[in-house]
Amino acid sequence: MPAPMAAISFRNVAKTYGNARHAVRALDDVSFEIEPGEFFGLLGPNGAGKTTLISILAGLARASSGSVEVLGHDVVRDYATARLSLGIVPQELVFDPFFSVRETLRIQGGYFGVRRNTRQSEAWIDELLEHLGLSDKADANMRQLSGGMKRRVLVAQALVHRPPVIVLDEPTAGVDVELRQTLWQFITRLNHEGHTVLLTTHYLEEAEALCGRIAMLKQGKVVALDRTAALLAGTSSGVLRFRLTTPLPSALAAQARVTGEVVQINARDAREVETILATLRKAGAEPEDLEIGRADLEDVFLEIMHGGAQAAV
Repeated sequence: MPAPMAAISFRNVAKTYGNARHAVRALDDVSFEIEPGEFFGLLGPNGAGKTTLISILAGLARASSGSVEVLGHDVVRDYATARLSLGIVPQELVFDPFFSVRETLRIQGGYFGVRRNTRQSEAWIDELLEHLGLSDKADANMRQLSGGMKRRVLVAQALVHRPPVIVLDEPTAGVDVELRQTLWQFITRLNHEGHTVLLTTHYLEEAEALCGRIAMLKQGKVVALDRTAALLAGTSSGVLRFRLTTPLPSALAAQARVTGEVVQINARDAREVETILATLRKAGAEPEDLEIGRADLEDVFLEIMHGGAQAAV
């Protein structure tokens, strides 16, 4: 029995900007596949090549070499069919200020062949408006909306033609908690109904909670690719967390992750925990709310980005 067709396939994708004398290699031989129905995370620091890869997927940029397919359709040779299968939520807030929210969705649907004002199309638009908290803004002009509301409309635009593959490029950047919750509830529902989801985000707790599998990019290369659970299980460290109201001793600063007064330091075993505590005592620091836990995806990410073991690439 043949293997099922991949929802998205990247094969040896490379992208170089500039000329021979001043070339910048944005992507370097990137290869992986996303299976139908997956909720897949694409992570990496700024400049790693995530947006370039998505731009090639969307047909907004051309790969220097390699190929990309959506449900078996090459994004260059069969662009129209590939694009019909995609719903993409971009990072940037792009909107037409002359239309209402409902008009914007009708126009967007028209680009993908959705007939306007039919009972089915209007029912789906109403469902999108409801699930994204836009029902009371349906007749509002786009320029009257807040930034968070505009981002909700971008999500609705990406979904208005019911694409089987959904690409979310930093969809919750700078938005409030309410939008995050409503967005993820709706996207999770669509994923359970069979839609494939590709997510890029800097909120690693979102990726950990939502994504079954994750690829990590660094300087245009895939440096980790595995199930989320396997990445978490494969980290070498547990984590010591505590609150500190005095300066952290310099001997610990290089290995610590500090958020306000909360300090987090990787510790492989009890001996390392005791070494950290002894260093704090020697410096006269008094940690509060001390706890030992497992590493989260942010710990794994930092370990891999800073030269730790690569995972199943």
